[in-house]
Amino acid sequence: MKSEQKKKTGTARLLQLAATKKPLVIGSLILSALASIVSFVPYIAIYLIVGEILGALPDMANLNSTLTIQYGWLAFGGVVGNILLYWGALVCSHLAAFGTLYELKVNFATHLAKVPLGFHVMVGSGKLRKITDENIEKVEGFIAHQLPDLVGAFVAPVVMVIILVAVDWRFGLAALLGVLLAFFMQFSIYGNEGSKAMMAKYQKSIEEMNNASVEYIRGISVVKAFKQTVYSFRRLHDTIKAYTAMVIPYTLSWENSFSGFTTLVNNIYLFILPVAIWVGMKTTDYASFASTVIFYLIFVQSIATILMRIMYVNGNAMRIIGGVEAMDQVLAEPELIQPAQPQAAGSHDVSFREVTFSYDKAKETEALSGVSFRAKRGEITAIVGPSGGGKSTIAHLIPRFFDVTAGEIAIGGVDIRQMDTHYLMDQVSFVFQDVFLFKQSVMDNIRMGNQNANDEQVIEAAKAAQCHDFIMKLPKGYQTVIGTRGVHLSGGEKQRIAIARAIVKDAPIVVLDEATAFADPENEHLIQKAFEKLMRNKTVVMIAHRLSTVRGANNIIVVEGGRVTEQGTHDELIQKGGKYHTMWQTYTETASWSMANKKEVRTHA
Repeated sequence: MKSEQKKKTGTARLLQLAATKKPLVIGSLILSALASIVSFVPYIAIYLIVGEILGALPDMANLNSTLTIQYGWLAFGGVVGNILLYWGALVCSHLAAFGTLYELKVNFATHLAKVPLGFHVMVGSGKLRKITDENIEKVEGFIAHQLPDLVGAFVAPVVMVIILVAVDWRFGLAALLGVLLAFFMQFSIYGNEGSKAMMAKYQKSIEEMNNASVEYIRGISVVKAFKQTVYSFRRLHDTIKAYTAMVIPYTLSWENSFSGFTTLVNNIYLFILPVAIWVGMKTTDYASFASTVIFYLIFVQSIATILMRIMYVNGNAMRIIGGVEAMDQVLAEPELIQPAQPQAAGSHDVSFREVTFSYDKAKETEALSGVSFRAKRGEITAIVGPSGGGKSTIAHLIPRFFDVTAGEIAIGGVDIRQMDTHYLMDQVSFVFQDVFLFKQSVMDNIRMGNQNANDEQVIEAAKAAQCHDFIMKLPKGYQTVIGTRGVHLSGGEKQRIAIARAIVKDAPIVVLDEATAFADPENEHLIQKAFEKLMRNKTVVMIAHRLSTVRGANNIIVVEGGRVTEQGTHDELIQKGGKYHTMWQTYTETASWSMANKKEVRTHA
């Protein structure tokens, strides 16, 4: 039964979401339906009043004023009843919407916490932000407003058709001809598969622009520094162009059909006039004929309101459906599988055993292929190699950001897939190239590594990470909130905060991914000193471009093209004369060239 529910799409999926608050939703639907029915009461009352007046002519003394006044009160009661019933429907629908919104956001956030962390890296924060902030909010709007209107949009035409045919079937059929033509035109606008496919493309293009915009904003300092425009940020430019190329032709394709629809629904009385002329030529009861014609000329104006309401409800539903489908795609992402009987590691050696991994779900391209090595406790295992070779992929697989395609990764002989995720996270500390600091105090940012750490432990970790001195120079020391009132840290300072986090966590396994890539010489020296404390008696896996940082590693693994091509100590690899030897020669030549350049500059100075 659950699998069938998960497959629901379109309006059925929206109704499924709304059904989580069934009593309130049903109450809202009933009140909305009654409001639609009652909204026609004033037209009936006016018809009866006109009939009474015309029946009394030419002597108004014959007018039954008591009955006429009662009809007037009936019209007034219809207006008030419609307002009160619709208000009640909205109260119920809003209560249901707020409850559903809360549950959807909680469930969505909970699911995001359970999917592999690599999913967040692959999807991008812009898309997830749009789904969380916009798409799910639209569901709230659908339940609060569109759902009652949707019921009204279905009930009103039924009541309208009954009234049109009941008063005088000849005039009713003429009006219905116009209504049917309008419905057909409306279906040609919203109901075809092309429109649905285009709406899906529209949602996708919005998400891609969001992703590109977030990246552009994050990199705005670089764009400004090099005096570039948005056109220099190719991805954002391309997504805007793609959106424009899709939306403008789609909008223009509606030009004729929408204009025709609007013209038609606002002039249905033109279908009434020929019938009125034909009936008027044959009638003998002119009072009844006149009251009927007046009624239809007044009543058909409400048809435009009803049909336009249906069109807007349908259009809004299509946009919301597209957003819900994007949400469901994320919800369909498999959660990280948890073991039925979690195991604990006997030691903290990390072993890769014939590990193969592909970011591509079709597994057509492999990021890693048959990778095997062992990182021992108390030793530094360095991963080096050319860019795109798979170094960072190895770092991401150790904490199970992704699950391997084949082979296994073990800690202390136990496959990490057999460990509880929280337990695995407790075993591993990370210091990555890109450091994210929350808009919180420095103290709280460091304490992220260990929520149970007291202030003294945090300060001790900061001292070990060589960041105590610069923290004390901040306006409020450890209580300074990062990112407020011009409080910003340099790249090297952020790295040392990240190292302090890892030190206060005190996990037995440490993964360093390009942790000194952007550090200047002074900061690199301080970071290296911080590493001494962090790496003591730990299993260390270090990914680095600067070969000087890994020269003293116990084991250096060279990864190229997703494969381990060689491994050993620095001296052993130099003697082999392989890829590492070539990389070391290039590195030393570059370093010598840099030193020569500096000397030359000093000489000229």
